[in-house]
Amino acid sequence: MDDKGSEKKELVDGMPRDSRGFWQPEKGTAPPNPLFSWPPKPGAALKWFFGIPGYLFPWQVIYMAIAILTWLYLQPALSRCVEFRIDWIMEMFVRNVAMLTIITSLWHLRFWSLKSQGLKYKYTTEWMAKGKRKFLKSSQLFDNVFWTLVSGGIIWTAYEVIFMWAYANQIIPYLDPKEHPIYFVVMLCSIQLWRLFHFYWAHRLLHWPPLYRAAHYLHHKNINIGPWSGMAMHPIEHILYFSGVLIHWIIPSHPIHVLMNTQHAAFTPAQGHLGFETFEIKGTKNVPGGSFFHQLHHRYFECNYGEQDLPFDHWFGTSHDGSPEAHQRMREKRKKSHNI
Repeated sequence: MDDKGSEKKELVDGMPRDSRGFWQPEKGTAPPNPLFSWPPKPGAALKWFFGIPGYLFPWQVIYMAIAILTWLYLQPALSRCVEFRIDWIMEMFVRNVAMLTIITSLWHLRFWSLKSQGLKYKYTTEWMAKGKRKFLKSSQLFDNVFWTLVSGGIIWTAYEVIFMWAYANQIIPYLDPKEHPIYFVVMLCSIQLWRLFHFYWAHRLLHWPPLYRAAHYLHHKNINIGPWSGMAMHPIEHILYFSGVLIHWIIPSHPIHVLMNTQHAAFTPAQGHLGFETFEIKGTKNVPGGSFFHQLHHRYFECNYGEQDLPFDHWFGTSHDGSPEAHQRMREKRKKSHNI
């Protein structure tokens, strides 16, 4: 893909955009997590962890609540999971697909169907592609929905089914939150960091040429990304992507931790691929929306494999911060690779 620079030339919906219609936040990407700063910055670290917006609030607490409510009201009893039976397995599958559809559709409806903000704070001027043969039925939206719900829904549910069966048969270590409440809460709060650790290395593996050609290419058909693009993956990639939950096979955990892990993996890509930096709510400040850091990955492919909350890209030299210098480096790298 050719990228002709980031010079700002015109205003569209009040947003200064370059010659290709790209807009980006004035400050570029979010700074790396201050928890890993040296010398230490305890004040900034505490603000990152407890602030609004921050690590826990509002989004992680919301996903924790969803996992807990799922366990209490929507999860088949473990006594039913001793044997693999179609009834409880289908209950979990329908539950997962319904929740994924509702959450992703809410993001898509507001920004992409109703276009309630127009192009304001949108990274590109493009909408979901139609008439492009690289997508199923020549529709980017249909393609994304299909891979998300069919491949993603099945593989996500399969992981959860195996874990509930293993808990029911006492095959894996079970954590009783009444006996170890502090451990339970600390682990629940740590799942996001574990997922970012796993995602970075799984993502780097998926960019290994054989795996990229076999699977990851499907996700990268989405250069202009929307909420349904986040989980639009090849089955091979879904297997690897959700495999972060396997840590609970070894570490004593409660089924809520498993649900939090898999649901976080399933639900957060819609927001991360929102395509908008912020969304406006009357009477309040703009609420953080998508991930500009990941948007740059879909634009350039060879940078920003993780996220700044666990800044592996910053440490390993694959970070693109949105600066003119970073854009220039990526253009030169791409030009050099095309000339080889």
